[in-house]
Order: sequence, then C-alpha cells, then structure tokens
Amino acid sequence: MAENRQNRELETREKTARKRAWNRPDVLPTITPEPGWEHHWVRVATRGQPDPMNVSLKLREGWEPVKAADHPEVFLANIESDRFKDNIVIGGLMLCRAPVEMVEDRTEHYQQQTEAQIRSVDNNFMRENDPRMPLFAERKTKVTFGRGQ
Repeated sequence: MAENRQNRELETREKTARKRAWNRPDVLPTITPEPGWEHHWVRVATRGQPDPMNVSLKLREGWEPVKAADHPEVFLANIESDRFKDNIVIGGLMLCRAPVEMVEDRTEHYQQQTEAQIRSVDNNFMRENDPRMPLFAERKTKVTFGRGQ
C-alpha cells in the first residue's frame, strides 16, 4: 500500500500557496531600526510651502536629520529641496532621529504635564460636589475603531 503514495518531496508549497493580494504601498517607507536611536518624520513643508519654524523647533528639541546615505533601503525618486538635498525628504516630511533616552525623557515630561492637567480638572470638578447629590467621578475611557463595536 505504501507503493501507491506520492513522495512528499515532490509536493511543493508553491503549488498550494494562495495568490497574494496586491496592497497599496505605504506613503512613508519603513526604516531599518538603529540601536539606541528613535526615528521620527518632521514636517518641512505643507502644501508646497516651507515650514522653517517647525523644522527649527524640532532641531532645537534634539532631532537630527538622517542622511540618505545612512539608509540606502529608502528609494528617493527626486530631491524635493536643495536645502535638504543630502537628507531623506518625502512628501514634505524629513526623516530625523534622536537618542532613545531623549525621546523617553520628552515622553515622560509630556505625560507628567498631562497628569497635572487631569488632576487640575478633577479638583475643579469635584469642588462642586455635594454629598446630597454626588457627582459621578469614575474615569473610564474606551477607544474603538470601525463601527464602534
């Protein structure tokens, strides 16, 4: 009975694989991560109008432009601006990087600022509380996508 079976080595995955569907490419390419660095796209222009204020703010925060030579996997069809000719600029966004520690410190700063604002709003809200008719103070948030299910 074993003689009637087909050898498994003759079967290939290519014959049984389902046809892959076409997917629209991402607007911004995926960057190969570098250890110790965080990458971020910084706006250099909006609708063709330069935005030097935003670029200078991000550079002062500690972000530094990434050179195109550092990431050859990113295909650049043309150079959008002579000002950033050695950098990766796509659709008015320039790829920048910063040390992970700086990004974590920045995130912590804004998290503390957000928590202080929430405490302030809660204190102001609960000041109006009356034991005869207590205010509802339970904090619960829910994020949904799609149809909201």
